[in-house]
Amino acid sequence: MTVTVSAGLSSIGLRWYETGQAGLSGPLLRLAEECDRAFRTLASVWEAADERHPAALPAERLQRLDYLHSFPHQATFPVRLDPAHLDEFLAGEPVTESGAVDLTPLAPVTSVLTPAACYHLYHAHEGSSFSAPVYLTTRNTCYRHEERYEPLRRQWAFTMREIVCLGTQDETEAFLAQARAVTDEFLGLLDLPVAWPTATDPFFRPRDNPQYLMQRLQPSKHEATYGGDLAIASVNLHHDHFGAAFGLRRAGRPVNTACLAFGIERWLWAITDRHGLDPSDWPSPAQAAVTVATRTVAREVQL
Repeated sequence: MTVTVSAGLSSIGLRWYETGQAGLSGPLLRLAEECDRAFRTLASVWEAADERHPAALPAERLQRLDYLHSFPHQATFPVRLDPAHLDEFLAGEPVTESGAVDLTPLAPVTSVLTPAACYHLYHAHEGSSFSAPVYLTTRNTCYRHEERYEPLRRQWAFTMREIVCLGTQDETEAFLAQARAVTDEFLGLLDLPVAWPTATDPFFRPRDNPQYLMQRLQPSKHEATYGGDLAIASVNLHHDHFGAAFGLRRAGRPVNTACLAFGIERWLWAITDRHGLDPSDWPSPAQAAVTVATRTVAREVQL
């Protein structure tokens, strides 16, 4: 499906690829980096430690979460040719007229390209025990196949910044309440109106998946939705799902986890849709985040 990119977005730095990927330069790239700096500033409210992780996760680790049963339609795999069949590959034309690679047998596939940034955090801290709540943040390029793609709104490859709390049930619930309040204050300063409907993850066969049914019975995901249909942030309560899968312990029990997630490209869409294409008319996410973080910490000190 061919997607038309507006001349306005192209003029401020958007380069769109029909594979569902976006390239950024100029004003849009600067705005994307400023948004991420703003989200890191919001993470400082909890003194969250920043971590950097690779592009892929071991499939075995990810499948502990039943990911490939729940989301096979969205998974993307890094593959390579089987070295034993390289001569066979080179004997033909590597790329067909349709643009497809004419693959010969592949080496075993053992990894999955990152579907959500926070998965790396649970894997990285596998087997850890915590004596107090722990707050972490990370950014990664995430990959999810979709039925259709739209520039900045719905992409195969997109950038996600997450802030995660690992703690008891009460600690994670308190984190989510504060995270939503902090995000609302931030959005208010940027004049980005949103609603917070409940949501469910896009399971492959939702009605056959107990995780989907649990999300319907006990809503654990809420999305900051701009313009009625674009989720630019979400708050998610995972209970002990990740703690049990990766041996994470708190107070002698599997740790509970929760996260606040931001889709950076979607923030570019929301800001340009709300405030126009002239960068001089854009509010400053970085300044707004400093204001919110300063106010929040001051309120905590007063308590």
